[in-house]
Amino acid sequence: MLDNLMVVANVAIVFGVIYKLFELYVGRKERMMLIEKLPPESLAEGKFKGFRLPASPAGLRIGCLLFGLGVGILIGYIIVACTKPLYDENTYFFRMSTSIVYTACTLMGGGMGLLVSFLIEVWREKKLNQNSSDSDNTH
Repeated sequence: MLDNLMVVANVAIVFGVIYKLFELYVGRKERMMLIEKLPPESLAEGKFKGFRLPASPAGLRIGCLLFGLGVGILIGYIIVACTKPLYDENTYFFRMSTSIVYTACTLMGGGMGLLVSFLIEVWREKKLNQNSSDSDNTH
């Protein structure tokens, strides 16, 4: 049964990589077209009038997700380690509850990590908009 699953997973990975490569090259062409539309004086000054190029939040999202997953696994381990003497390790109930605790804590930690990254992005966007409106008012 797992052999069939591995074939499907391998095909999905190969097509996913090919899709991302095409997406990378198409996105590059789109970015080059946007740069060509910019007026030459804005490129010479190093300023983009009317354009704001925000930092990509992908790194923040991935970092917060991985941090949340790590915290979730650690909390799951602490819960299992604290309740271990209560149950016999060889029972089906203990093994099932251990896997449920690890899975639940990992998923909750990942979700909290993504929630934190979203809140940070909203905060950064609000701060960026506030700074841009302050600079527009002073000029």
